[in-house]
Amino acid sequence: MPERVSPERSAHPVLFLVLFLPLGISNGYVVVTLAYLMAVSGIGVDAIATLAAWSLAPQTWKVLGGPLVDTTLSNKSWYAISAVVTGVLMIATAIVPLTLPNIALITVLVFAFSTATGFNALAADSIMAHATKPEEKGRAGGWSQAGNLGGSGIGGGAGLWLSQHANPGWLDHAGRWLTQHTSLAGFSEAGLWLSQHVTAAGVAGTSLGLLVAFSCAALPFAHEPPAGHRGDSFGHSLVNVGKDAWSLMRSRVGLLAIVAMSLPISVAAMTNLWSAVAGDWHASADWVALVNGALGGVISMAGCIIGGWLCDKMDRRTAFNVFSLTVCVCAAGMAFAPRTQDMFIYFVCVYMFLTGFCYAAFGAVVLEAIGKGAAATKYNLLASLANVPIIYLTKIDGWAHTAWGSTGMLLTEALVPIAGTLIFVAFAVFTRRFYKPKPAAA
Repeated sequence: MPERVSPERSAHPVLFLVLFLPLGISNGYVVVTLAYLMAVSGIGVDAIATLAAWSLAPQTWKVLGGPLVDTTLSNKSWYAISAVVTGVLMIATAIVPLTLPNIALITVLVFAFSTATGFNALAADSIMAHATKPEEKGRAGGWSQAGNLGGSGIGGGAGLWLSQHANPGWLDHAGRWLTQHTSLAGFSEAGLWLSQHVTAAGVAGTSLGLLVAFSCAALPFAHEPPAGHRGDSFGHSLVNVGKDAWSLMRSRVGLLAIVAMSLPISVAAMTNLWSAVAGDWHASADWVALVNGALGGVISMAGCIIGGWLCDKMDRRTAFNVFSLTVCVCAAGMAFAPRTQDMFIYFVCVYMFLTGFCYAAFGAVVLEAIGKGAAATKYNLLASLANVPIIYLTKIDGWAHTAWGSTGMLLTEALVPIAGTLIFVAFAVFTRRFYKPKPAAA
């Protein structure tokens, strides 16, 4: 029997920052912490890019889970279950020794917790879509992506710092404390075992996994969305979800959003590779952890919040393309700048700030297109498409680095999105003739 839901009410956008932290933290662990540790272990950039691609792959088809979230359990239940599963799988990944023979196992675990994170995001998307006022879709998109990018930066940066400096003995102390202060037994033995068998790198992943699991603490502040699209049976509910999704695809605003998400616009794919190529700029581990981690996370969060505010002041699709072009300018400028640590710090910080603008615009465009109803399915129909260009542009950037070095990689990062924007503008102009505005009623 479905849970009773509360009347639909708006929520402060800061709640969305917390709800989307698991998505960002799990991604940051892969593209920042694991990427750097693999690089210093002698594993190639192309292999690291492949791991990042496998991490993103479940996000491209998570729309298939949307109907389950829209028709079964409650959004809060889905969120809690997926957060705990994600945290446990991240901890499992962390205790696997990072050696070349274990890369296949690590890839499987990364793929698994990315899949679990997809369901976490589905539930959060639905909660956000129903709790956002029409005039605040830009701000909601900005705050949610602040959680995503901020979690990726802060979580990944903290993970990298812990992998270099952590003392595994704290796990033993933590286990003893939990055993003394909770009614659950076994924490003490588990903490002792982990402290004896887990490296500092393992402590990093374990800490991030626990943080993801404890994101459920925000759920009491969220309102369970109404489920008007649910019928008197599972089959009837699925039909209603399908009709809602079809209405999105038939509308011009939905079609334009689908095309925009399929093209390499506002992708900012270099966020997946900064750790792997930092050596080209002679950047140290601590600086990589800072600018691509904690500092970069704060900067990108600021970009998300400011970019979301701007999206509520202008056409949201225009913002999506304009913000993308500013990232292209940043990448081109970095391509011709000196290869020094100072330049790495400066350009990555600017890039992270502009990436926040892009991700806020993504959230605003999607929220504007989907409305409410079966929000988990509709939001992630677009979000799944949006992850496809992230995957292929990340791979293209990796290949470009192998073929032409860091200059070729950055110029590729600059030119491909420009082509995407030109294609989108041409498509938007072409489709105007097929979607005539309806005359106003007399």
